Amino acid sequence: MKKPGWKMAAAILGVAGTVMMLTGAASPSPYDWHLPAWVPTPVVPADNPMSVAKVELGRYLFYDKRLSADGSMACASCHEQKRAFTDGKVVPTGVNGEPGFKNAMALANVAYLPVLTWANPNLKRLETQALVPIFGDHPVEMGMAGREELLLKLLREDKDYPALFRSAFPESTGEISLSTITRAIAAFERTLLSFNAPYDRYKYAGEANAISDSAKRGEALFFGERLECYHCHGGLNFTDNIQHARSGFPEIGFHNDGLYNLDGNGAYPANGHGLREFTGEAGDEGKFRTPSLRNITLTAPYMHDGSIPTLAAVIKSHYAKKGRAVYDGKPPNPLRSQFIEGFAIDDDEVMDLLAFLETLTDRNFITDPRFADPFK
Repeated sequence: MKKPGWKMAAAILGVAGTVMMLTGAASPSPYDWHLPAWVPTPVVPADNPMSVAKVELGRYLFYDKRLSADGSMACASCHEQKRAFTDGKVVPTGVNGEPGFKNAMALANVAYLPVLTWANPNLKRLETQALVPIFGDHPVEMGMAGREELLLKLLREDKDYPALFRSAFPESTGEISLSTITRAIAAFERTLLSFNAPYDRYKYAGEANAISDSAKRGEALFFGERLECYHCHGGLNFTDNIQHARSGFPEIGFHNDGLYNLDGNGAYPANGHGLREFTGEAGDEGKFRTPSLRNITLTAPYMHDGSIPTLAAVIKSHYAKKGRAVYDGKPPNPLRSQFIEGFAIDDDEVMDLLAFLETLTDRNFITDPRFADPFK
């Protein structure tokens, strides 16, 4: 049976990565993450240590549209800095015009996530995940499956990339391979750190006036037992999926939030069964990884399939009602999380909650030149 394009590329990458590890290299100097003192450093794979040169190479590759079959898409096409590295679409569209299945996930603080996609519990390394959009064929995104050698030839013959690869990977004399390409992209993605929102300054830097009185009331609602938002959206990254240098083990959370209930027994639409697609367990129907709420006001539309256009609708027409499925004439999804129990909320409280969520927006992050397109 033929392997999907990204899995074949992953097998090649694994061999190349093993060769690189066996060659040995001098230990790099510690990487400066530029983090506030209250934030622990991310976990970095031993076979892909951070370096300034590697991050810069990764930035070029992240924005390079030549990594797609027709030269029309880059990683950044679905992950725009101004939108906190999402794309503003319900679902992305691939190079062949085929729509994707899931809403593009935000990349802010992706270095702290122990699992990387909406539903696949097996994608835990950014180095492997990078293969999916480039080489995946279900759905096709960047469309490079079967064009691996063409991609390598293009980069090897480029006037700038050979020098960038030599700086980033001196231990392999600048080898240009799928392994080094994905390692560089992963290194860049790990630097997409967002911890300078107004709420951070209020909570951790003692700036009492960094957020409004309305936002403070919204904070109380968010962390209160009536709405119960914090159970799944807590911690430094506002998600129950977290891993960092100080944590003893990764925390992973997949939940059914009651968005659908097509048959009255908890069914979700085709290509949207969530964790069940990978575990085969009926009880995992509709379970998706909890997204971070950092920069959430910039990442509409919402939910795993982009089916809710505004945060106000997420609050009032979904979570307050035990899940949007009730609008389809069905009872609440019987498989939904125990925390999706609905709540009463008035318009003023909705405004306060929205004001709090706005304080999670890090404006420096979306304008930081370190993360910007190097081709402009």
